[in-house]
Amino acid sequence: MKTYLTGLMAALLPAAAFAADDVTLQLKWVTQAQFAGYYVALDKGFYEAQDLNVTIKPGGPDIAPPQVMAGGGADVMVDWMPSALAAREKGLALVNIAQPFKASGMMLTCRADSGVKTPEDFKGKVLGVWFGGNEYPFLTWMATLGLPTTGGADGVEVLKQGFNVDPLLQSQAACISTMTYNEYWQLIEAGMTPEELVTFKYEDEGVATLEDGLYVMEDKLSDPAFVDKMARFVKASMEGWKYAEENPDEAAMIVLDHDETGAQTEEHQKRMMSEVAKLTAGSDGSLDPADAERTVKILMAGGSDPVISKEPEGAWSHEVTDKALAQ
Repeated sequence: MKTYLTGLMAALLPAAAFAADDVTLQLKWVTQAQFAGYYVALDKGFYEAQDLNVTIKPGGPDIAPPQVMAGGGADVMVDWMPSALAAREKGLALVNIAQPFKASGMMLTCRADSGVKTPEDFKGKVLGVWFGGNEYPFLTWMATLGLPTTGGADGVEVLKQGFNVDPLLQSQAACISTMTYNEYWQLIEAGMTPEELVTFKYEDEGVATLEDGLYVMEDKLSDPAFVDKMARFVKASMEGWKYAEENPDEAAMIVLDHDETGAQTEEHQKRMMSEVAKLTAGSDGSLDPADAERTVKILMAGGSDPVISKEPEGAWSHEVTDKALAQ
């Protein structure tokens, strides 16, 4: 009788009581407010409410999210569309399933004393650029300006920029790559004033491409169970992002709680979260096809050596976000 009752009770328990679905998310960079929505969703139980057991893997200078995906190290990753499309054209079938970031935060930030006042002044200057997939928007922009990136008086010299602002502080470059929510403020925190800086936002220059989308491997989308799992993941993640937008200081503190390196500061993360909220504002997680097509057009405008050589097919899908929004 005891065995029978135990079995009956087990049969009556919800399926979620036995095991939640595991999801591993690979971030594009280290733990910081750029990814606050995911940490908030984890901390506030939004993933748990969707029967998900989510593991968030930070990125770093030696971690390439597409390679992690190719090796089966994650179910879903955060990446910029230029990087994902370049990888897709090379044979790694990545698909965008959601787009929490509506706007781009990428900029070139220049020293005012370098003489750079307009993009035409880039000629003959040293410009700092991130690589590892982050260089694609920059290279496309230079191509549209007709500026070779091989140096010389008629082009620009590209400095392979580390993930710090030292080249500008030490006048090793006229301009460096920055994000509106991160490196620009590192310059300010280092003692430079806004008057000493000239900024060029990719959004304002008409060369902004989509950043921080969610990508999965294409073959996984043929599995209805995986699509359902991702729909629940996206739904909970967007709950996290909306909470972070409405409670930026709390969201920043949640991020700090998950930063195992201890490298982040409260002031910087709170400032970062307030700026990131401007980029996710208005997004319900679904990808606007017009934004994707604009990104493709920009990437194909790279002169003789474009980032992608043809328009991609099947590079994004609304199946997951449609399902998430319908729940």
